[in-house]
Amino acid sequence: MNTIELLATALVCGILAWTLSRHAPQAVPASTLAVQGVLGVATGLLVRDVSFSTLGAADWVALVAVAVGTLAVCIAGGALLGMHRGISPLTGALSLVAGGSSGVVSIARELGTDDRVVAAVQYLRVAIITAAMPFVVAVIYGGSGSSASHSDAVGILPIFFNLPLIAVLVVVGAAAGRAVRLPGAGLLGPMAITIALEFSGLISGLEVPVMLVQAAALLFVWQTVLEFDRESLRAIRRILPTALALIAVLNLVVAGFGMVLADVAGLSQLDGYLATSPGGIYAVLGYTIGSDCDVQFVMASQVIRVVLMLFAAPLVARIFLRFAPQISIRPHAGHNRESHAALATSGVTGPLNS
Repeated sequence: MNTIELLATALVCGILAWTLSRHAPQAVPASTLAVQGVLGVATGLLVRDVSFSTLGAADWVALVAVAVGTLAVCIAGGALLGMHRGISPLTGALSLVAGGSSGVVSIARELGTDDRVVAAVQYLRVAIITAAMPFVVAVIYGGSGSSASHSDAVGILPIFFNLPLIAVLVVVGAAAGRAVRLPGAGLLGPMAITIALEFSGLISGLEVPVMLVQAAALLFVWQTVLEFDRESLRAIRRILPTALALIAVLNLVVAGFGMVLADVAGLSQLDGYLATSPGGIYAVLGYTIGSDCDVQFVMASQVIRVVLMLFAAPLVARIFLRFAPQISIRPHAGHNRESHAALATSGVTGPLNS
């Protein structure tokens, strides 16, 4: 690309960004349930990659213990992040929850946090972990520095069956979640039903199109980015050094968990690192295949981590709102009465932290 083409591209991107910032809708409320539901179904289908028969009871205990330990480290780091001015402890905690970044961002506002900060730190975490993975795998552990693709299209239902079935799972799951007062019902309800049906074998051919998942995640990112203002950007700039340090500490601690897990399970240190990587699940799968690691063990660990983190997020919200009720930060424009109503009906009580 020559200088003229580069300048022309920059100009077009600038015009597009200016147009979006001035004329794009700041929120699409009607799409929230659908987007959360799509992410929930896609996450629930991750259990398909886990073979329960290949792992022993001791393996499962070790995997769950590592996932719980990772969650504890994330909450502790988030509490430290929440000590910054303008950042509530709950916002800090959800910002560092290491699992299902798109899912966490999609329910962050509903749980009473500043979704702009949560999105910034969550995607920063995933970007750092994914970018560092080739170096860590190749240089530190001596594995393959290239990622292999994973594709299994056998028995997949046609898209004209998939889409209506996904819609049914989203609607039924969200309705059931709200009926039992499940926080984040739009995400966790469809995810729970999908996991149950997948275990039963009733939706073995279901597949969420990749473009649909990416569009769902992009919609939330788009709405969040459009709500950034100077105050929120200053808040993110203030916490950036701390966030980077906490992400680095999270990686080091979890890498230690991986070393212990590898010894307990009798696997290689690379298996342990990939199994406990606190982000980038699809990149992990690619490097696992490319390095001839134990795919079933690594994916079981990763799926347990993601599912546990997403189901734990509302519980974390309840704990923080119960024991830190005095924290109250001025909400941004996107926090409206619907957010308060969602918190009240889902059973999460307390001030709306932003």
